[in-house]
Amino acid sequence: MTDRPLPAPSGPTHRPTPAAAPAVPDGPAVRSTADGPAAAPALDGPTADAWHALGGPSALLERVSFHGPDAVLPSRLPVRRLARATVAACSLAAAELAALRSGGPVPRVRIDQGAVATAFVSERHLRIDGRAPVSFAPLSGFWPTADGWLRTHANYPHHRDRLLTALGLPEDTGPERLAAVLRELPAAAVQERAYAAGALAVAVAPVRATTLPLVEVRAADETAPRPLAPAPVDRPAAGIRVLDLTRVIAGPVATRTLALLGADVLRLDPPHLPEAEDAHADTGFGKRSARLDLADGTGRAAFEELLATADVVVTGYRPDTLDAYGLAPDALLARRPGLVVVQLNAWGWTGPWAGRRGFDSLVQAGCGIAVVEAGADGRPGALPAQALDHGTGYLVAAGVLRALTGQRTVRPGGRHLRYSLAGTASWLLHGIAPTADPHVLPNDEPYDPARWLTETDAPYGRLRYALPPVGYAGAPADWTRPPGRWGTDAPAWH
Repeated sequence: MTDRPLPAPSGPTHRPTPAAAPAVPDGPAVRSTADGPAAAPALDGPTADAWHALGGPSALLERVSFHGPDAVLPSRLPVRRLARATVAACSLAAAELAALRSGGPVPRVRIDQGAVATAFVSERHLRIDGRAPVSFAPLSGFWPTADGWLRTHANYPHHRDRLLTALGLPEDTGPERLAAVLRELPAAAVQERAYAAGALAVAVAPVRATTLPLVEVRAADETAPRPLAPAPVDRPAAGIRVLDLTRVIAGPVATRTLALLGADVLRLDPPHLPEAEDAHADTGFGKRSARLDLADGTGRAAFEELLATADVVVTGYRPDTLDAYGLAPDALLARRPGLVVVQLNAWGWTGPWAGRRGFDSLVQAGCGIAVVEAGADGRPGALPAQALDHGTGYLVAAGVLRALTGQRTVRPGGRHLRYSLAGTASWLLHGIAPTADPHVLPNDEPYDPARWLTETDAPYGRLRYALPPVGYAGAPADWTRPPGRWGTDAPAWH
């Protein structure tokens, strides 16, 4: 078993600091009293942490409350608290922008824990004409090695092929043969061979004390933002143009949420990189999707035309991957002053692992979550949801919404925001209290996810899907359009 620490952060950061907020109980946000009316809402610690990390004004936190079943997302780690806090921060940021654009007061935020729990496993609830998508491929999972455990990710065909090549195995290798080979090898050695081959395998590591920032926010220029017309409360991001250069879950969840709130979201993918259509059927709600080759002159010109009127660019690739195409944050901000640029990666932005590929499951393995969640037999475990992906997605959306508001109320100019799955994992492991307030009784309301599922017809077929968990007075209840086929839209704004 490796003993690799997470990379240490550097540069200006915003960190969750529980001590900065008032005392924060878990459980219901409003308590009843024996001799008077209900007490004022009690602030939720993780929500305050996330909101403060995003630079949100503390006074708005008293507008947040929670309801619904407590018995959701069971885990040794405080996953329920992380999940509801990320959705609450996103909802409060949406409410704040809604007030700015509607001219009314900031709507109250009321988060249903059942809706949050259902949305955090939206990919598991998805049905396409009654068919359940396959979540993990046969060669993805935990494997015992000569000295510990290894987690692999081989869902995409090219990652599967690279893993087998790294191990010198034929392309028709099945789980049994892979398991036999890995049992004879040290976990760290396989990890490094896989990395060198462009494959994905991470040795299961213990929890270390090193912490990472939840989000890094940098103000760029002082360009005055373009005026925004009044917008209804349920569409606070109406008229905002978002270029979505993300894949898999975290980034697409963020941009799916911005589309829910009225943004014009256009996802762009390179034509040579495959995508799981089932994944897009889950995260493509409200958006359009096009393929664009940035290495081609015509494709590059089309991108520059889109960028010229974009408000937000969200990227989900490894550091420096997009730099060769002129898409480094500073380059984007130089060509489009006033832009909100978001970067998202797996392992953080400093240290030797910053440039490595990663997914939620691998970060769970590499940062110690798999050890904390291990079973009685010692086999590594996993969180009840891909909570690093989903939680980071809502934090990204919250950051974008806060940036749009801040540009018009606090300081004009561009913004550069950086997130990582490892940063969210660090918050879960070190920044959120795992225990509830002993003075607050848990809400024993039964949890039935069917309450937050619905159906619609789409180009993929009849979809059953999870409703969005964003909750504020006047919030949209659903997306205005189902996902279209991946990569089939024109690379143009509405």
